[in-house]
Amino acid sequence: MKILIVSDHESKKIWDFYEPGMLSSYDLILSCGDLSPHYLQFLATMSRAEVLYVHGNHDGCYEATPPEGCFSVEDRIYDFYGLRILGLGGSMRYKEGPCMYTEKEMRHRIRKLSLKLRRSKGFDILLAHAPAYGINDSKDLPHTGFRCFLTLLDRFEPRYLIHGHVHKTYGSDFRREDTRGATRIINAYETYVLELPDEDFPRFQNRESPKEIIRKKLQSRRFREKKDWDIPAV
Repeated sequence: MKILIVSDHESKKIWDFYEPGMLSSYDLILSCGDLSPHYLQFLATMSRAEVLYVHGNHDGCYEATPPEGCFSVEDRIYDFYGLRILGLGGSMRYKEGPCMYTEKEMRHRIRKLSLKLRRSKGFDILLAHAPAYGINDSKDLPHTGFRCFLTLLDRFEPRYLIHGHVHKTYGSDFRREDTRGATRIINAYETYVLELPDEDFPRFQNRESPKEIIRKKLQSRRFREKKDWDIPAV
């Protein structure tokens, strides 16, 4: 299973200098936020992959212009052929506006997911915009990570925490990877490619052909209401 992860900065290589087939090898695309909705629509159109996203702190525009053909996984656990993805976007609140949360507000979001977490027996990927507190975050309030993410990691031990928000251009604060216990932590700024063994996901190995996936994907865009997508990905 090959996954393209994007965050914070639109890749010129993909968007401005796209070549046919450039995205054909990806089975799934994940966005950690702060990207143009048109960029996500482009990724969905030019690939055969599902595009799943959470909001960044600058994604208030998604309310008026959501990225069509893409799916928000905010406050839910999305099952992609057995890969369980928990979405918790947004950053620490540093001013009034959407897609920002205090520590208490983020903790409340997680608490509301308790039943879903029990039913799914945890999750494999925490897809977030902000980092966890003290792990590749920054000291300024806007880029401080959430302490409650640490609790999630320690309790459920997911394979990955994937986030953005801390840019590579910030200098010494930027680190691409780290770990906490059994969890690998990835800052997906701009692009990051993650490959998981197919044998870990039997349902993925038995999936439909890429041609059939594209056919159904086009049908769903034409005939399904934008918000009526809350069905299993499989």
